Amino acid sequence: MKSEKPRNALTFVLLCVFGLIMIYPLLWLFGASFKSNEEIFGSLSLLPSHFNWDGYIKGWKGSGQYSFGLFIFNTFKMVIPTVFFTIVSCTVVAYGFARFNFPLKKVLFALMISTLMLPNAVVIIPKYIMFKNFDWLNSYMPFIMPAVLATHAFFIFMIMQFFRGLPRELDESAKMDGCNSFMILVRILLPLSKPALISAGIFQFIWTWNDFFNSLIYITSVKKFTVALGLRMALDNSTSVAWNQVLAMSVIAIVPCVLVFFFAQKYFVEGIATTGIKG
Repeated sequence: MKSEKPRNALTFVLLCVFGLIMIYPLLWLFGASFKSNEEIFGSLSLLPSHFNWDGYIKGWKGSGQYSFGLFIFNTFKMVIPTVFFTIVSCTVVAYGFARFNFPLKKVLFALMISTLMLPNAVVIIPKYIMFKNFDWLNSYMPFIMPAVLATHAFFIFMIMQFFRGLPRELDESAKMDGCNSFMILVRILLPLSKPALISAGIFQFIWTWNDFFNSLIYITSVKKFTVALGLRMALDNSTSVAWNQVLAMSVIAIVPCVLVFFFAQKYFVEGIATTGIKG
């Protein structure tokens, strides 16, 4: 017992040091959002000499016709349907792979998993041409429609692994009570699969919220810019950059992701653990 106490103390100290190293950029970001440009580049202190709220006030108003609030609203308008349809469509496909036998099941599953190995740079041009032919450019349809059609193989596989860990006796008992396949999914499996579904939702929320490359490709109108594009627009190389405004809006931009993660942290950890060990 005596030898374990120093070891536990050392582990605690190392975890604290590692945690401080990981959180330092966020602390610096928050502190620098209250500084002036001169203090940001001229001081190593985390805390400002005096708190200046101009970065938040002027940054929220924006430098042009549109405020930063519009960019946040646009991002929610894109993210919420994408997350919802991702969960619904991927759950249906995962249920089919986990509980049903049908012709070419293994081939189709292998094709689905193989899409995980395709880098985005390979498919970006065909996707752009296709979305252009559908007249979906400069809209949020390139993000929403793939979610409707269950194109995210990672989430299908994750939810399917969770379904495989649920006993089939539950399905048989429900059939004896008169449930069909759809009712089994809705009434039996979905309530038990809450951790996996919430994990998929968190992943998709954060990935879509922070997506810069695809937003830059498909969205051209400033009126429809997302948070990532709005932040980039503030970095105008032709004039001096008000870094406190950029950093202040960066703090606001990460708040939704942080809140979503911490409010659903319990289900997120449980969902990752169970989808990884069951199958």
